[in-house]
Amino acid sequence: MHESTATLRVCALYPDLMNIYADRGNLLMLERRCRWRGLGFALDGAGLGDALDPGGADLYYVGGGQDRDQELCAGDLVEHKREALHAAAARGAVVLAVCGGFQLLGHSYALGGRTLPGAGLVDLRTVRADGPRLIGNVAIELAIESRFDGVANRVLAGFENHGGRTHLGPGVKPLGRVLRGHGNNGADGLEGVRAGNVIGTYLHGPLLPKNAWFADWLIATALRLERPLAPLDDALEDLAHADARKAAGL
Repeated sequence: MHESTATLRVCALYPDLMNIYADRGNLLMLERRCRWRGLGFALDGAGLGDALDPGGADLYYVGGGQDRDQELCAGDLVEHKREALHAAAARGAVVLAVCGGFQLLGHSYALGGRTLPGAGLVDLRTVRADGPRLIGNVAIELAIESRFDGVANRVLAGFENHGGRTHLGPGVKPLGRVLRGHGNNGADGLEGVRAGNVIGTYLHGPLLPKNAWFADWLIATALRLERPLAPLDDALEDLAHADARKAAGL
């Protein structure tokens, strides 16, 4: 696709319920970076009971939510949206899930005396542990092979706050390795998950305003552009990223 004619279509799943970690900031970041380049941007939502169009978006986004709201969304995701989300991922659409949304990407989330079902997009399971919540600034190093910038190893910085411990299945690749912070479970040094264009992470605060380069990678990947995105004056964005890295101890 040529950048001059491209429109990024984004579908936010449960935007009213899964939105406790400044998730709208991620959507706003995508919109602004598209608009600043002359790209189109279209945002739609899919709430409880709504059918999900597997061909209706280039990027599907799931944010974080409180336990009660997450439980509502988990049941609805399985009943009304799971097959469509699988179909969207299979055709190459980007799926980005943050914190609570990340926990719903896998098979299940066990908390207390109940177990929430997941979308089953990735082989992972999450368990609410008896120990303390994993809270604090975090930085991870990840490798994203991109034909746009030629740089493989990059750093994402953000904030984490989760009681669940997520464990990846055999052979499942993380989004990155922890440089500072806790990551998926505070034990194995891994953070997030990446399976093709399906990406999950505990980094929020929100994620994309602190990591503008990653927002650009998502846009370019979702649109399948034929050439690199036009560069922007990212002086302020670079400062935000540097501050997030510094807060994490890098």
